[in-house]
Amino acid sequence: MKIKLPHQGFTYVSENSSECDAQTAFVLTAQNEKYLQNAKDNAAHSIIKIEDIAELFGIDQIKIIGITGTNGKTTTASAIYSFLLDLGYKTAMQGTRGFFMNDEVIEGKSLTTPSVLHTYKHIYQAVEAGCEFFIMEVSSHAIVQKRVEGLNFELKILTNITQDHLDYHKTLGEYISVKNSFFQDEGRKLINKDEPKAAFNIKNTFTYGIENPATYRLMAYSLNDASSGIIQHFQEIVPFTASLHGFFNLYNLMAAISAVHIVTAKKLEEVADVVDNFAGVSGRMEQVCEAPNVIVDFAHTPDGMQQVLNALKEKELLVVFGAGGDRDKEKRPLMGRVAATLAKKVYITSDNPRNEDPECIVEDILEGIQDRSNVVVELNRKKAIQMALDDQGGEEVVVILGKGDESYQIIYDQKLPFDDREVVRELLNLSE
Repeated sequence: MKIKLPHQGFTYVSENSSECDAQTAFVLTAQNEKYLQNAKDNAAHSIIKIEDIAELFGIDQIKIIGITGTNGKTTTASAIYSFLLDLGYKTAMQGTRGFFMNDEVIEGKSLTTPSVLHTYKHIYQAVEAGCEFFIMEVSSHAIVQKRVEGLNFELKILTNITQDHLDYHKTLGEYISVKNSFFQDEGRKLINKDEPKAAFNIKNTFTYGIENPATYRLMAYSLNDASSGIIQHFQEIVPFTASLHGFFNLYNLMAAISAVHIVTAKKLEEVADVVDNFAGVSGRMEQVCEAPNVIVDFAHTPDGMQQVLNALKEKELLVVFGAGGDRDKEKRPLMGRVAATLAKKVYITSDNPRNEDPECIVEDILEGIQDRSNVVVELNRKKAIQMALDDQGGEEVVVILGKGDESYQIIYDQKLPFDDREVVRELLNLSE
């Protein structure tokens, strides 16, 4: 990807050595340093270190908010984006759902955290559009691979740390260490005080929490008819209401409210006033149908599943889920145990099997389930959803987990069209 930069001795910059020529400067990163010679062989105009390019992209003209954690990154980022827009700030957001700017979709879904230069390009676009804030999700992969190097964050946020991505990080200890490494500098940080695995540089640190004393603490809350709460920040005590469901979303809202209060000059009351305008994120606790009650969620970790199912614990649940192939195998039996413990009936199916045998993935899940009397295995995801809908009665809720708003299923290297929500609508003969 070449990016055109005006008013420079070169015309373009690129992090791809094969794209370099006399008009294109090579941006040297931790990811591409082994291709430095190739860039020179291609007669690159010049070599620029990533830390020296920030000024060219105007990065010092915008406030960057970075969010990491196992769960909640997307909802928290989206809530911050929504609050800032409603408060009158021009804002951009980059993450799993794509790249958004001033309430417009600029690019569709991509990696949680794109390559360094791709992020710089988005920031450059945001600066050109007059944005004051740039919100980005930061994955553990991106931290290890230094895909956020050179960025000066106005605020870094930690949502939580639970098991995920052990296919890449190998051990939970390594994964925890990677997440925490993001918070070792002296810049401003916002940490979930109720996360016991959090380790951070205490300088310039704010906290938020429900169970423990924090800079921003949720004094009281209700989960009847969505959610509401009362935040205490020193002497300020401010109520808010929100349309999001689930105890876990209280944490996401607390992180977002706290962050916006920290990075703006607005009063906490002003921030709380716009919370109810945020409708949530597509594919996150999304009610596809009210009668029968069908909910789709992206949860694909043991903790994420537990949070979603606990949010619906007053109901009898029929849960459809699988686990991704070529990913952390250790979490599969844990996911099975969570589903079997909290659901009336479990339908184990395919998620994105990729290059793995779906039957082997299911066997891994089943290892966590001792009593399998209420467990059904159906590898065809559409058939599994149909079975759950057929079995559903009365006040029971069908909960379909793992893919959220994904519009495809990955089988081997093919992305085949498949959207859990569309499948439900089709099976129930519903129109949008």
